[in-house]
Amino acid sequence: MLATDSPDAARNNGATAERILFLLKTRGPLKTADLGAMLDITPEAARQQVQKLVDGAMIVGCLMPPVGAGRPSQKWVLTDAAQARFPNTHAQLTAQLIDSIKLIYGNEGIDKVVESMELANTREYVAACEQGRNLQEKVQVLVAIRDSAGYMASMEAEGENWLIIENHCPICVAAQQCQGFCRAELQVFQAAIGDSGQVERTEHMITGSRRCVYRVTPA
Repeated sequence: MLATDSPDAARNNGATAERILFLLKTRGPLKTADLGAMLDITPEAARQQVQKLVDGAMIVGCLMPPVGAGRPSQKWVLTDAAQARFPNTHAQLTAQLIDSIKLIYGNEGIDKVVESMELANTREYVAACEQGRNLQEKVQVLVAIRDSAGYMASMEAEGENWLIIENHCPICVAAQQCQGFCRAELQVFQAAIGDSGQVERTEHMITGSRRCVYRVTPA
């Protein structure tokens, strides 16, 4: 057996592949060199891992426009098959329930469901974010809630503002069928931040963005 064929090597290769998928999910399109540097592996090892994912139809190359006077570069993005590895919470059941509610109670029934969920989440989020002594701490609490709920959430500073970044939407199927869920989320975020700041959505998966991003501006 070759060293590269050993069970330990196979596990390591599998872990590296999963890390590549995670990086492409959370960072967006990346070059092979970028992946190698982030994973601290050799360029050749990075190329091998990328090729395996290409062969497995997990990633596909796309030509990115040049920056300034540079040349176009190829970066890797996730395929639909790879996106499906990141779970959407009970997607099929959720879609069926929404269809059933619409059939029996009409759009008013859906609106009542969204309103009920919004009220429940508002109570939970507001109570949790009250622990924050300032805007930054409130955003940190909010991000922690969202991350634990499967949104792969993080926060970044943008001058005096804060960005709440969600790289995954576990309720994407529901949001596509009823955008009231997305509207309610924005209102819940604003209630959680309260008078400390203003929340606006700047990127939205439903409209074709890779992720959802919310800008929190200090009051």
